[in-house]
Amino acid sequence: MKNHIIIGAGILGASTAYKLAQEGENVTIIDRQEPGQATQAAAGIICPWISQRRNKAWYALVKAGAAYYPKLIQDLEKEGESDTGYAQVGALSLHSDGKKLDEMVKRAEKRKLDAPEIGEITRLSALEVQELFPPIAEGLEGVHVSGAARVDGAALKDALLRSAKRNGATIIYGDASIQIDDQGKSSILVDQTRYHADSIIVTAGAWADTLLAPLNIQFNVKAQKAQIVHLELQDQETSEWPVIMPQGDQYLLSFPDGQIVAGATHEDEVGFDERVTASGTLELLSKALTHAPGLSDASVKTVKVGFRPFTPNFLPVIGRLPGHPEILLANGLGASGLTMGPYIGSELAKMALVQDSSIDLSLYEISQAIE
Repeated sequence: MKNHIIIGAGILGASTAYKLAQEGENVTIIDRQEPGQATQAAAGIICPWISQRRNKAWYALVKAGAAYYPKLIQDLEKEGESDTGYAQVGALSLHSDGKKLDEMVKRAEKRKLDAPEIGEITRLSALEVQELFPPIAEGLEGVHVSGAARVDGAALKDALLRSAKRNGATIIYGDASIQIDDQGKSSILVDQTRYHADSIIVTAGAWADTLLAPLNIQFNVKAQKAQIVHLELQDQETSEWPVIMPQGDQYLLSFPDGQIVAGATHEDEVGFDERVTASGTLELLSKALTHAPGLSDASVKTVKVGFRPFTPNFLPVIGRLPGHPEILLANGLGASGLTMGPYIGSELAKMALVQDSSIDLSLYEISQAIE
């Protein structure tokens, strides 16, 4: 049995802790509850198969991540975790150009050959689209993918941490720093208390650069600000409404009791600005009401802010830190964090146990993010 310290309790760190604790390992999770943690603000779409993004290394992770979800949720539910924030409600991709939708069907059918979890792929008329999501604008046709799902990042993270704690994990809230002694051995200092471990797993998201700086490592991760608005429709049962993926970069997710989430902005070069801004809110509401004018009477409940971590080439980095084999790291999941995060966390746990990973780590070398 080994001692493992995980720094950062977002979806990635929580997933790693969950898996290691299940294996009977000694696990300590350290988190400083940083405002703007991406997972805490995020609502995710689990539907990578119809993306036009051509990067094969990225697609390998999101595809595996989507396939990992059903078993993960089943295992959590067996433990009594009924509030995971996850539901397979299907997704509707919309477009005003019917030819684009036909191409999407062909792409999805091709990818279904080695990803049967896609489920049924159905071309829908504008009327059929409105029947599934009543607030949507008229005249928009779509493609429905039955295997798609939505997830509340905060709810899933909390379920994973609760399970990890039931299996013996300890959670410490504080500001961790990595220390290297004269013999080159590393330890973690939290509020003047020192912790030693066989492995240290860094899942600190957009704040990983400051954590690694004392090791004389210049880690290249950038924070992208995301604002996301939460709406409420009165007297509407929305728990079974599909995810809406319209043209452009917005999405609409429905949760029980009339809760609708519209996201998200993509704001670069603004640093860790935690403010909800007028321009961000205007962008979110303008796009939401353009795509779904039936939401015009919805109540605005809140706007959340999170910071997505991006590493070079918009591709995650995963593996052991060069020069520090006892330190494992994964970062740069970006806007796909909720899709691939639980899967990558399970693979980090394997690496910490010196087991073979199903990830081709040569595609995601950490050296790519070190200057």
